Amino acid sequence: MNIASNIDSLSYYSATRKYDLRFPALQGDIEADVVVIGGGFSGINTALELAEQGITNIVVLEARHLGFGGTGRNGGQIMAGIGHDLDKIKNQVGDEGLRNIVAISNEGQRIIRERIQRYDIDADFCNGYAYMGYNKRQEKTLAQWEKDFRQMCPNDDIELLTGSRVQSIIGSEAYSCALKYMGGGHVHSLNLLLGEAKALTSYGARIFENSPVLDVEYGPRITVRTGMGSVKASKMLWACDSWLNGMEPFLHRKTINTQAFQLATEPLSDEMIERISPIRGAYSDIRPVIFYYRVTNENRLLFGSATQFVEYTPSNLAQWNRALMLEIFPYLDKVKIDMAWGGWMAVGENLFPQIGNIPGQPNAFFVQGYAGFGVTPSHIVCKVLAEGMNNGSDRYNLMSSVKHMDIWGKDTFRQSILTAGKCWHQLSGYWTGRR
Repeated sequence: MNIASNIDSLSYYSATRKYDLRFPALQGDIEADVVVIGGGFSGINTALELAEQGITNIVVLEARHLGFGGTGRNGGQIMAGIGHDLDKIKNQVGDEGLRNIVAISNEGQRIIRERIQRYDIDADFCNGYAYMGYNKRQEKTLAQWEKDFRQMCPNDDIELLTGSRVQSIIGSEAYSCALKYMGGGHVHSLNLLLGEAKALTSYGARIFENSPVLDVEYGPRITVRTGMGSVKASKMLWACDSWLNGMEPFLHRKTINTQAFQLATEPLSDEMIERISPIRGAYSDIRPVIFYYRVTNENRLLFGSATQFVEYTPSNLAQWNRALMLEIFPYLDKVKIDMAWGGWMAVGENLFPQIGNIPGQPNAFFVQGYAGFGVTPSHIVCKVLAEGMNNGSDRYNLMSSVKHMDIWGKDTFRQSILTAGKCWHQLSGYWTGRR
């Protein structure tokens, strides 16, 4: 297989998709109860939640194909939590609100498991996760996480490992500590999405691919126009994340796009996989800009990260990511790289997912800004969002009450803003126990 080295390249997920789902482009003028713009996890999950609640006259519009964005480019990690540093929103939601958000945050994993079982989705789900640390500061952080995780998930296998015991879960000498969390794991995210889309259509919802939206006209009945048709609906959802392309100015101001990059090795021997990952799990360190990686059903290693300080696009994604991989697994120096790809991530100032209404438009909803942690959080965030779109809920009121700052100058100074943000994020990691 040829190495692909640009951001629109074939990913591991596209190369190993199991569902041959194809949907037509929208042609003509149609009506619906809800129209969703975006065919990734956010759009499909919210639509499926609504369909399960009895709202089935739904139309999903995808500009390219399902999973073209972050859903088909990510690490596939099923991890705990809902945002990066929840203390950043504590001043807005208060102590009780923060406790409620923490209680919500671990539901995403349960939803994924139940959905896979309910709809018989073939998504290579596998239990096993570990958060990795390099030093005593990070060990102290992981020790606190162990207490928090045990409180949230008392029935899961959770254990803080230090020294030589770290080798029992990973074949690397790079780390001094690790938090094993067997309630987490990993999944083939594109196959999960496609299985969820198949389930959505079983309720009668309609999906249209290759149907980029050109215009939205708000009102009691919202009109969404594409090049060859239109949808009129009572409610709508913006679910574009990093692929919004400036279509809605209010949302455009709230996030800035950054990039992450991954590779997939050639298939490895069972012995090599056992050495790399005795738990056949997924891993990430806890630094402000993480390394994240996992093994696959075909015995490949997927390895990803983002630039640590300066925002730029490496000229050769395979070579760039391979150098990072060898920092953790130097004995893979002879292993071939089959695929390398990148993807955009929408990041807000507080790194917390954004949901709510477009100001002045009570029937126009939005979700965006997962800041790279979207596989698991999207499932619980979109459940809460669907509650808000249907009859409302206290959980929706809480999460939508979080305010998000405009990011000024993002169109002109994107790289400079992100570079400054990364440097500050890395520096702050020293006193938050993340570096």
